[in-house]
Amino acid sequence: MPDIKTVDFKPANSSSEAGFLIPIGGAERKRRAPEILKRFVDLSGGSDANIVIIPTASRMRNTGERYERVFLSLGADNATSLLFKNRTDCSREDWLDILEDATGIFLTGGSQIRLSSTLGGTPVADTIRRIHSEGTNVAGTSAGASYLSEHMIAFGDSGASPSTHKVALVPGIGLTRDFIIDQHFRERDRLGRLLTALAYNPRMLGLGLDEDTAAFISPHGTVEIVGSGTCTILDGSELEHSSMGHDIGDPVSLHGVRLHVLTPGSHYHIPSRKAVAAEETFFDEADVQ
Repeated sequence: MPDIKTVDFKPANSSSEAGFLIPIGGAERKRRAPEILKRFVDLSGGSDANIVIIPTASRMRNTGERYERVFLSLGADNATSLLFKNRTDCSREDWLDILEDATGIFLTGGSQIRLSSTLGGTPVADTIRRIHSEGTNVAGTSAGASYLSEHMIAFGDSGASPSTHKVALVPGIGLTRDFIIDQHFRERDRLGRLLTALAYNPRMLGLGLDEDTAAFISPHGTVEIVGSGTCTILDGSELEHSSMGHDIGDPVSLHGVRLHVLTPGSHYHIPSRKAVAAEETFFDEADVQ
C-alpha cells in the first residue's frame, strides 16, 4: 500500500489546470448540514465565488431561484440562474458573458434528455467545456450529474441484473471520458443498468451515486466521496467475458468486473484504479504512478 496523505484542494482558477468535476446523486441537503454544496462553494472561491446555475433540466419554475438562495446562504459572493429554455437562448451573448465569469457552474436535476437536446452543440456547451478546462468547477445533481460524462445514460430499467435492453446511452457534454455516471443509485435500484452501460464500453468506469452523495473528481484523476450515502464504482478493465453481443432482451453475462463501494471520506485514484478507505485518508499521487 502506498503512503497516503490528504488532498490539497485548490480554489477555482488558481492555476491553468482544469477545474473539479462534481457529480451528485440527487436530493442533496440544502439547509441542514449541506456538506456537498458548501464544499462546492468553498472550492469555487468561497466569499469570492461566482456561481452560475443552469436549471434547464427542471420543469419547476423556481428551481434556479431556489439554488440562488442556497448558494448565497452558503457564502457565495454571487449566484445567477440562467434558464436556457430552448436552443435559441443558448446563443444569447449577455448570458454567455455571465457564464464566462463563473467560478462554479451548477446543473440542476430534472431530465438529462432536456439538457442534451437543448445544450448539445451550442455555444453554451462549448463555453462550459472550455472554461472547465481552464479551471472552473462544474457540478451537476441527478440529471445534471449524468450529463457530465461523454456517454450519458438517457434512461433505463431498474433492477440488479444487466440485460441487453436495460439502458439507452446518448452523448453527454463530455467533461469526463473516465466515467459513465448514474444517480439515485441505491434508492432506485440501478446497479443492473449501470452494469449494462459498462458492458457496452468496458474501457470506462461506472460511477453510481446514492442520494446526498457526491464524487469530487480532481483534475489529477483523484476522487473523494462526500455526503451521507455511498458511491459504487464498477471497473471492467479486467473483464474476461461479455455476452453483450447476444440477442436483444437476453440477460448479460459478465465475468471479471470489479466492484467498489466507497463511503464518505473514501478516495479513488483513476489512473491506478485503486480505492482507499476513509480512515486511510488518501494516496500520495507520486506513489501511485
